[in-house]
Amino acid sequence: MVKIRLTRLGSHKRPFYRMIVTDSRTRRDGPFIEILGTYDPLKEPSEIKIDVERAKFWIGKGAQPTDVAKRLIQKAVA
Repeated sequence: MVKIRLTRLGSHKRPFYRMIVTDSRTRRDGPFIEILGTYDPLKEPSEIKIDVERAKFWIGKGAQPTDVAKRLIQKAVA
């Protein structure tokens, strides 16, 4: 199954995330199919940059977003 989820980047106590499309069996920071965008929770307000059209494409193909990924996509659309 293909998933849309976050992968963590950044150093200790300085998180930065990429939203990726990946196989559900791979590890969190493992190989991925495509990068959809980024999420920086440390900026005020949080910075969300997501290619919404590509996210909709993957969801249409059957990719399942995680709960957090789903919320971030909804915020990016609004």
